[in-house]
Amino acid sequence: MLALTVLTGLTAAPAQAAPAAVAAAPNFKAPFPCGQRWTYGHHSAEVRRALDFVRADGGATAGTPVLASAAGTATRHYQASGAGNYIVIDHGGGWRTYYFHLAAYSVANGAYVGQGQQIGTTGSTGNSSGAHIHYEQLYNGTGQNIVINGAALSYPGSYHQAYLTSDNGCGGTGVPFTTWGSGVNVRADARLSAPVVATLGGPTAVRVLCQKQGDTVTAEGYTNNWWSKLRDQNGFVSNIYIDHPSAQLPGVPVC
Repeated sequence: MLALTVLTGLTAAPAQAAPAAVAAAPNFKAPFPCGQRWTYGHHSAEVRRALDFVRADGGATAGTPVLASAAGTATRHYQASGAGNYIVIDHGGGWRTYYFHLAAYSVANGAYVGQGQQIGTTGSTGNSSGAHIHYEQLYNGTGQNIVINGAALSYPGSYHQAYLTSDNGCGGTGVPFTTWGSGVNVRADARLSAPVVATLGGPTAVRVLCQKQGDTVTAEGYTNNWWSKLRDQNGFVSNIYIDHPSAQLPGVPVC
């Protein structure tokens, strides 16, 4: 079992908020992809009102996309002795969320992100004993007990006592396309090293939610670095395997 991480070194660490009037919070969603089931816990020595999340559905934690809990402006940070690569999203009205220990960033510093947009990949950078998402919700700089979809989460002392299944990024119908080829891997991110989340046995009707650039893939004489995010398979496939002549698909937004 992964040990929960104790973070040190961040200045002005937010303590638990005292009862007070708080501006309405965004409808925060889980910081990981739609349909995935994760377990979470809180370290007894952790003064921050954080929860640490790891996958509990058989998928790999490392490399899984980290998603914005709500829309806002994302800033990138790094702290070698504590949070590692991390992102802070300012949601307005005094609300912010924190996402620590990222393996990589997926958005530019200062970018505006939508709810459910990928902001990074799960990792173990900084002071961390294993891949996980260290997640926080703050109001006016003070850590709050975490609420997802309007329901307060518990604070168990170890993993596998409480679980959360995400509905983040489930919305949207996507643009219809058909894939070609057999044994085509759908991955957690637009990288050849990302975990495989599904395999398409043959030509498949799919719904593409968005597309982004990633690792370059070569197949059947074609080369492409654009990848499509598939709605129903909840992962990315190289655009090479989408049955369309354009490298970047028309009518599909950029993730």
